[in-house]
Amino acid sequence: MKKSVLAAAIVALGSVLGAVQAQAADYAVILKTLANPFWQEMQTGVQEKAKELGVEVDIFASPSEDDTQAQLQLFEDVLNRSYKGIAFAPISPVNLVQPAARATKAGIPLVNIDEQIDVAGLTQAGGALEAFVTTDNKKVGAKGAGYIIEQLGAEGGQVAIIEGKAGVASGEARKAGATEAFKAAKTIELVASQPADWDRLKALDVAANVLQSTPDLKAFYCANDTMALGAVQAVQNAGKAGKVLVVGTDGAPEARASVAAGRLSATVAQNPAKIGGDSLALLVEAVKRGTPTPAGAQPKQVAVDSILVTK
Repeated sequence: MKKSVLAAAIVALGSVLGAVQAQAADYAVILKTLANPFWQEMQTGVQEKAKELGVEVDIFASPSEDDTQAQLQLFEDVLNRSYKGIAFAPISPVNLVQPAARATKAGIPLVNIDEQIDVAGLTQAGGALEAFVTTDNKKVGAKGAGYIIEQLGAEGGQVAIIEGKAGVASGEARKAGATEAFKAAKTIELVASQPADWDRLKALDVAANVLQSTPDLKAFYCANDTMALGAVQAVQNAGKAGKVLVVGTDGAPEARASVAAGRLSATVAQNPAKIGGDSLALLVEAVKRGTPTPAGAQPKQVAVDSILVTK
């Protein structure tokens, strides 16, 4: 079956199952995907918070983290049901602006999760957010780079950044935080900063090319763990295991295991379960308040802290 057909089938199945569940649920949560442990942990956090609050919630997700059209269709399907509140993590800043604006006009409170929507575009379209819940991704990037700088010590050396998908706010913020930290360190030379679209195989290729062009490279900072694990493989393939540091982001289970085994140097762990749980709690609070935030008003900003995980 072709990928596009399979994706459509998955979305259609999710819509059918969601329609059955939505008979009892008051809240909908739309995530980027459930094909990544980060989003699986967030789903768990939402479900646990729903039990704690005594509410019913339906969780939807795209087949992949780059299928903006599938996620748009999910949001539009959700709008056709009688949910009291919707929380969503957009794949891109712009792909959910229009359905989010329609939700506001219908009096449905919205909470933005993890990846910030284009707030200016949403406001122009007549939409508004109750809250935006995320990790401070610039600090995440700075924390990962800071660990590398500390480990390289006075000798320093050449380093590289493997970015996420170009234009995606969380990845851009992590890149910015790491770039600023590296450039502020006198002994560090940032020789490359290239996107790998959150993909493990793309990251393996990017890392392999950087290692070939920069034989004295000392470290990679990667904007997520999936790419970091690809970079680890590239380092091993180049025969440089133990000689090139690789730091990831998210604290995914496989990455933690790799850190414990001494392959991945470190990961900056987010708390996706708390992000998801806090988002649902804010959504329930907004619905109970009964007065949705008007278009143009500033949403509540909630930052969930990150932790550096080392062996």
